[in-house]
Amino acid sequence: MSRSYADLLLDVRGTVTQVSLEEVRRRLDAREAYVYVDVREKDEWRQGFVPGAVHVPRGFLEMQAESKLPDRNARIVVYCAGGVRSAFAAKTLSELGYQHVESANPGFVRWKDLGYPMDRPAELTAAQLDRYSRHLLLPEVGEKGQEKLLKARVLLLGAGGLGSPAALYLAAAGIGTLGIVDNDAVDASNLQRQIIHNTGRVGTSKVESAAKTVQDLNPDVTVIPFDERLTSANVDRIFDQGWDVIVDGLDNFPTRYLVNDASVWKNIPVVHGSIFRFDGQVTTFWPGKGPCYRCLYPEPPPAHLAPSCAEAGVLGILPGVVGTIQATEAIKVVLGAGEPLTGRLLTYDSLKMQFRTLKLRRDPGCPVCGTSPTVTSYIDYEGFCAR
Repeated sequence: MSRSYADLLLDVRGTVTQVSLEEVRRRLDAREAYVYVDVREKDEWRQGFVPGAVHVPRGFLEMQAESKLPDRNARIVVYCAGGVRSAFAAKTLSELGYQHVESANPGFVRWKDLGYPMDRPAELTAAQLDRYSRHLLLPEVGEKGQEKLLKARVLLLGAGGLGSPAALYLAAAGIGTLGIVDNDAVDASNLQRQIIHNTGRVGTSKVESAAKTVQDLNPDVTVIPFDERLTSANVDRIFDQGWDVIVDGLDNFPTRYLVNDASVWKNIPVVHGSIFRFDGQVTTFWPGKGPCYRCLYPEPPPAHLAPSCAEAGVLGILPGVVGTIQATEAIKVVLGAGEPLTGRLLTYDSLKMQFRTLKLRRDPGCPVCGTSPTVTSYIDYEGFCAR
C-alpha cells in the first residue's frame, strides 16, 4: 500500500521526542547543557538563530553530523522553521547513534514571533562569503569566527623572512588590520627567503613592498605601515593601538627584549619565532598565562655568541615553515581556538625533518613578570647582534 507524505510525517513524529518552544526557552535561560542544532538552509540561518546553535543544513546532516556533533551522548534539540524538517533530522540523528535527541515543535518562525532571544550571523558580503568559504565550513571558525578575523588587529614586527609568510597567510585569512614595522629596504639577498617582495622592488621600503603585496592579495585588509625601527622612543606609540596579538619576526636581541617588556606591561600576547641556519623555533608568550622571554633569557647574550643570519646563513625555505606556524598561532589567539604554544617551545630541525616540543615554565624570579620585578622601564641594549 502506498503511503502519503502526511503518513510518513505522522510516523516520524510518533518515534521522535518533541519539545515545546517554551521548554527550550526555559533551558536556554537556565543555561542547561543542551546542544541546539539548526537544520535550516543558509539563507534562513542568516535571518537569525537560537543563541549558540550549531548550523547543519538538513541536506548535509548525515555528512557533517560526526564533525559538528562529536558527542553522541550530548542532549540535542533540533529545530527548523516549523518543526517538520527537525523531526526528520532528529530521527536521522537517532539512527546515527545519538542517544538523546529531541525535535522542537513548532520551529524558529514561532520562536521569532514570540520575541525569544536570537542571534544573527556575521554580516559578510557575498564576496566575503565566497572568499572565505573554506573557513566557513570549519565549526571552529564559521561566520562568527571569520567576523572575528576581519575585526582583528595584528602587529607584525619585521617584513623579512618570518614576516613575509606570516603576513601573506594572515592577509589571506582575512585579518582585518595588519600593522607592519620595518625600516629596511628590499635587497637582492633578501629574495632567497623573503617571499613578500620581488625583484622589481629591490631598493624600495620593505613596509611599502609588503603593503602592496598584501593589498593585492586581499582588499579586505587594511595595512598600517611603520617605516621605522622599533625603539624605546616609539614602542608605546606603536603598541598602544589596540593590537590583539603581536607576531615577532625580529632577528636581533635588543629589540626582542624591548618587545617582551612592552608586551608584558601592556598585556599583549606575542607569537615569537626565530631561525638560525637550518633550525627554527616558535612559542607564544602570553602575559599572565605563561612565561615571558626574560623567564628564559634574563639578559641578552654577548654579541659574539649571537651571530646574525647575514653572518651564519639560513636555509631559504626555513622561515617559510616557521613564519607560517607563527601565523597559525596568531589566528588561534584571535579565534580563541585550540591550544596556543603558551608554556611550550616548538623546535624544528629541517635537516632531520624533526619537530620537538619543550615545556617552558614561568620564573617567579623573572626581572619583568616575576613576583618582584627589577626591570620597570625600557632598556636600550647596544652592541648586540645587528640587523
